[in-house]
Amino acid sequence: MKKFENKVVVITGGNSGIGNATVKEFLAEGAKVVFSGRRQEALDEASKELSGDFKAVLADQSKPADNAKLIKEAVATYGKIDVVFANAGVAQFAPSDQVTEDFYDNQFNINIKGPVFLVKEAIPHLNDGANIVFNTSIVHQKGFEGSSIYSATKGALRSYARVLTTELAPRKIRVNAVAPGPIGTPIYSKMDGMTEEQVNEMGASFAEGVPLKRFGESHEVAKAVAFLASEDASYVNGIELEIDGGMSQI
Repeated sequence: MKKFENKVVVITGGNSGIGNATVKEFLAEGAKVVFSGRRQEALDEASKELSGDFKAVLADQSKPADNAKLIKEAVATYGKIDVVFANAGVAQFAPSDQVTEDFYDNQFNINIKGPVFLVKEAIPHLNDGANIVFNTSIVHQKGFEGSSIYSATKGALRSYARVLTTELAPRKIRVNAVAPGPIGTPIYSKMDGMTEEQVNEMGASFAEGVPLKRFGESHEVAKAVAFLASEDASYVNGIELEIDGGMSQI
């Protein structure tokens, strides 16, 4: 029997990158997957490559109403939820003296406000013994130049996950996070305020700082998410698991 046979999994930002790899991982393990994305064409394109029992929902994680819609559609389609992976996120970099209100709001709305309201909507529909996994980042551990707001959102998400771990423990719901290091995903091509050359230079610098001397791949994070959400990790709770080739450890 597959690890997630008849389990219902909700994933935000499932049309590309880590989210898409995680959708594929859960489907391969027998789950029923509901995933979101902000662009219908991206959802349609991603759906063409999938096989299994799934539903794609147009929803923007930064909007509480869209999070409510996502959970409502998941429950209406498959019933109670067993796994939530709050994955969708955005990374923008700028020196602290160049931060604008829009720059701040965009990242906080997507990276922390979104997951908070996603989970709020999901809690009443979670099975006892369910699992929540957040996608944080090692950035909040390191102090990378230009990452003040992005790092703050991920640090806030980590703190939120700790509190949630305590609050949901009476229902045997485990809460964990994965903290990717440099991963080759489309997020690197969407960094506002940076030229392609700057993005490439930053990427090369990140890779050089990894003991394994390479970027990670989305499927490597997806497998860690599936592990944390599985019975293989039944006594793993409240942690942030770094998937970074050792970058944060030495």
